[in-house]
Amino acid sequence: MQQDSIAFVGGGNMTRAIVGGLLEGGHPAERISIAEPSASQREILDSAFPGVFVTAGNDEAVSRGASVILAVKPQVIASVCRELAVAVRNSRPLIISIAAGPRIADIDNWLGGGNAVVRVMPNQPALLRKGISGIYANRATTPEQLVTAKEIMSAVGAVVTVHSEQDIDAVTAISGSGPAYFFLLIDMLAETGANLGLNADAARQLAIETACGAATLAQSSDCTMNELIARVRSPGGTTAAALDSLEASGIRDIFARALTAARDRAIVLADNAHTSGQD
Repeated sequence: MQQDSIAFVGGGNMTRAIVGGLLEGGHPAERISIAEPSASQREILDSAFPGVFVTAGNDEAVSRGASVILAVKPQVIASVCRELAVAVRNSRPLIISIAAGPRIADIDNWLGGGNAVVRVMPNQPALLRKGISGIYANRATTPEQLVTAKEIMSAVGAVVTVHSEQDIDAVTAISGSGPAYFFLLIDMLAETGANLGLNADAARQLAIETACGAATLAQSSDCTMNELIARVRSPGGTTAAALDSLEASGIRDIFARALTAARDRAIVLADNAHTSGQD
């Protein structure tokens, strides 16, 4: 990765994950800046990342970054961007937003316009460098800047480029919210296992390790999911009985409705961010 300077506005969990991944990947600590308003959080950041420049001032951090990651809550991003407009106009950094909801056009407008803006939707496993992020860039973003954004986010996992900003809403529904679906499935497996007579701890371990193993198989195989299912499902066997029951309950339609609801909520949140940003 090019040794560009990177500034983070907001020092929360995702910032810590990305900074940790960057440092592990060899990015120089002195080329990273973090702006964090909380004094106690700044102390934690200073301790966790020796050599990284940590400050209370957003402008001070942004002035040091060729790339600026907006890692603030959606409800404050409009005000933060407006406060940064002068600093951004002076340095014209690449803007990378990992805030859920606010759209590129709004972010660019709040920053004064004419900026290279990349919108990213990471997910929680990024905290363990096992995440996946959907990424989309506006037309002002050069191919080189998009590469830089992808390299930064690859510090915490895989990166998938989508072809329209609307696709980010689908990314939010599938991978952004997705870990919770798997946590729910693990919980249901463990709970049912306990109800079937297993020790609760054993049922939980069986569910978690099965999920991990299945995901690893899916990741390492060139087979389709249906082909992998067929390898486990024997005619008239236990897997067939379970899957037949799930299909009869309309499991695919249930998930389709759930993911559509998540996608639609992402659209509403983006609309709300746009509306509140007009105030």
